[in-house]
Amino acid sequence: MGLAKVSSFLIVLLFLINGGSSTTFTFINQCNYTVWPGLLSAAAPLTTTGFSLNTSESRVLSIPAAWSGRIWARTLCNQNATTGKFICVTGDCASSKIECSGAGAIPPATLAEFTLNGANNLDFYDVSLVDGYNLPMTIVPHGGAIEVGNCNATGCAADLNGICPEQLKVTVEAAGTTAVACKSACEAFGTPEYCCSGAFGTPDTCKPSEYSGFFKKACPTAYSYAYDDGTSTFTCSGADYVITFCPPSSAKKSESSFQQPEAVSVSAASSRLSFASSMSVLAVAVSWVGSGLW
Repeated sequence: MGLAKVSSFLIVLLFLINGGSSTTFTFINQCNYTVWPGLLSAAAPLTTTGFSLNTSESRVLSIPAAWSGRIWARTLCNQNATTGKFICVTGDCASSKIECSGAGAIPPATLAEFTLNGANNLDFYDVSLVDGYNLPMTIVPHGGAIEVGNCNATGCAADLNGICPEQLKVTVEAAGTTAVACKSACEAFGTPEYCCSGAFGTPDTCKPSEYSGFFKKACPTAYSYAYDDGTSTFTCSGADYVITFCPPSSAKKSESSFQQPEAVSVSAASSRLSFASSMSVLAVAVSWVGSGLW
């Protein structure tokens, strides 16, 4: 075998070892309500761009080796009985269908972001609250190469809707004062200093704010603003990933570890107790609206 053939063989072999095989994503819904995960690809298309996931249900997807993109969960969704359009109160992708078909989440939404087999054949991943928050979500890697990269679990396990600052709180009429999502400061105010744009478009000029600090204190490993890279980006090699919505976790510990901003008027304790029942009531209300009963 000539040198050129040997080199070609080695390249193919390395591709099969490092980049030719797929990665497994396991989605688990531990919320006490149905969620509708959405998937947006920046590279390598997927077999689905959106699906439903009932309480305690899981789904496994095979993800192409070079995939990059975003994952989120839509909540309080319903298909209108008259128009047939599928819409969600949070995380909607405006496709009018369960499949998002190349559309991303309308903020606010908690995001999982991945670049598989990136630089140095590492997977890069994070959970981002830069576009706001709508529910708890974690990423847990499994089976990655030992002592390669910063291969740790990350995410935001805390329920932030009930303690969201008043200026960032998203409510809907059927839920009364109960928040269903929490905006980013950029979405709420639209100014360059909060959006890291214009004169504030570099790491040196765009700094954490009191609002990004609210997210960071509750969820230390999640992105809280655009340049929050140092503590929020993780890397693995050869891992599979479990993405869990509403993980049973340290939510109460996270919430009690920081003081609420003065703008918050709803107590964290009462919000946690009422949030689950409020979401259930709101889900019923949304279904009535979709069916034309409301």
